[in-house]
Amino acid sequence: MKQVILGTAGHIDHGKTSLIRALTGIDTDRLKEEKLRGITIELGFAYMDLPDGERLGIVDVPGHERFVKHMVAGATGIDLVALVIAADEGVMPQTREHMEICQLLQVKKGLVVLTKTDLVEDVEWVEMVREDVADFLKGTFLEGAPILPVSAVTGEGLDDLRKALADLVTQVEPRNADGPFRLSVDRVFSMRGFGTVITGTSVSGKLRVGDPVVVYPAGHKSKVRGLQVHNDEVQEIYPGQRTAINLQGMEKALIERGNVVATPGSLVTTHMVDVFMEMLASAPRPLKNRSKVRFHTGTAENLATAVLLDREELAPGDRTFLQIRLDHPVAVLRGDRFVLRSYSPVQTIGGGTVLHPLPRKHRGQHKAAAAKDLETLLTGDEESIVLWHVKDAGWAGLSEEELLVRSNVPPRTQEKILQRFTSQKRVIVYDKDNRRLLHPAVLGEIREAITAGLSEYHGRFPLKPGMRKEELVAQLPQPLDPKLYNFVLRQLVEQDLIAVEMEWVRLASHKVDLSRDEDGIRQKIEKAYKDAGLQPPFFKDVASSLPGTSKQHQAVLEWMLSQGILVKTKEEIYFHSVPLKELQQKLVAFLREHGEISTPQFKEMTQTSRKYTIPLLEYFDVQKVTIRIGDMRRLRESKAGG
Repeated sequence: MKQVILGTAGHIDHGKTSLIRALTGIDTDRLKEEKLRGITIELGFAYMDLPDGERLGIVDVPGHERFVKHMVAGATGIDLVALVIAADEGVMPQTREHMEICQLLQVKKGLVVLTKTDLVEDVEWVEMVREDVADFLKGTFLEGAPILPVSAVTGEGLDDLRKALADLVTQVEPRNADGPFRLSVDRVFSMRGFGTVITGTSVSGKLRVGDPVVVYPAGHKSKVRGLQVHNDEVQEIYPGQRTAINLQGMEKALIERGNVVATPGSLVTTHMVDVFMEMLASAPRPLKNRSKVRFHTGTAENLATAVLLDREELAPGDRTFLQIRLDHPVAVLRGDRFVLRSYSPVQTIGGGTVLHPLPRKHRGQHKAAAAKDLETLLTGDEESIVLWHVKDAGWAGLSEEELLVRSNVPPRTQEKILQRFTSQKRVIVYDKDNRRLLHPAVLGEIREAITAGLSEYHGRFPLKPGMRKEELVAQLPQPLDPKLYNFVLRQLVEQDLIAVEMEWVRLASHKVDLSRDEDGIRQKIEKAYKDAGLQPPFFKDVASSLPGTSKQHQAVLEWMLSQGILVKTKEEIYFHSVPLKELQQKLVAFLREHGEISTPQFKEMTQTSRKYTIPLLEYFDVQKVTIRIGDMRRLRESKAGG
């Protein structure tokens, strides 16, 4: 069965609540103060069974200008509106404001009810009011809609109204039940024996008793203990239903109107949203950049700063892109409608559509470019929007789950789009385990940054074999996920653009060639260490007699180490590779004959001081020639077998 919600709208004391009571038998004014004052202060809820068997949910909103924020909350999620206008008064200030709010929230269908006809004796007066209302509705979504005279006192016109509502219900498109569940909370209360209960209109998805939920933006977790629709207990609810949810183990104080109850992981909390905004032509003054405003979305009202991206002020009737920076976090999705009201005096000035629920902060000269870029999110199809978000994620990439939250494209649709895009290489999956995505243009930027970084490094240190992996990633202009870093390195290796050897990375074209001066330095260093055998000098002592600069000395030393000419065993202790290899052969032969060697025996073998003996023993341990057992060294199995 299709789920449809009707909302009322109209000026105070035009008979909205009396009309609903006459239609349904339900008094939506439940508060003591409402009954004493005779006005609606809070949202009221009712339902009625239509002639064709459909059940219509009804939200009754306050008409007093002081409670317009409650009206905005009530208008969220409605499919149809009944604009209520008293026949004895006609169009009034809140009639206009409520109508503007319905337009901003993109309510698409409805009708007009001329109430209190029993107070008007002159039939011509009623016809005149109908003509005035018809003129008022020109250019709105209610232009040409039925205008029905009704008396809640005598019952006149109620049957015609029921029939008209039934006709409208058939024109409402069913909501899509695909995707996560979401409901904006409009009431919170406690019931003895049950605990905390929240109510609202389900916006999307399905929810069953026992399902886990999260209360956003605070992130409180709970489970569904029970569900009711129009006072009937149910096991499952669908989009578009007025619903009461009994939450398990949840304190009433932890939830308030404006919170969103949703499937875990389906939303993110944010202090900023990018939006497309339309100023009402009736707004009293332009909206200036960085003005303080009241941002209404779902059932929430939040103070915020409106940052204009491509101008310094927005004139009444104009439209543009804004970044809304909120004083307190919200949880919204792309496509959510919002209403903007001025901070003081409080008045509805405009509204529009949320485009990006998790944008970066737009600053300075980049704001105008950001506004132009947002055009895709406003007018693009679902494929364009998916691709836009993958590219917008930049070097950080994003997971398929993160993409769902940012794009608000139905899950099955997004899955099909990504399958096509990945097969066409328009989207790169760089981490298959976590399904993380990257745009090819961004991949190109990262590749260019890595190769440019290596090129610059080789220019500064031509004798070094390359950069260490951790040094290379640290100098990139943006942080990089380790899995993405290794993914890009593998790609560059496969294309013979770079070489990775152990912890070193270099351009494939990089060759270390000593200059004539450097080769002269190399020969002197090599002779000094080769002649010294197993009792080498400190490098600073060798360097003092070398030609050239200390920078050249250090570069040649590092080149010799990379080529295996010299071997570093400990800080500032280097050996020439030839005597070191001879010592290794001697040591292996000794261990094969004797099985083990002590430190004094090794010292005697090398004829060196302890300063060299211990570093040499530790070097052979590290090289897996020997293994230390207590105070003795033995030949490793692999060496013994070789």
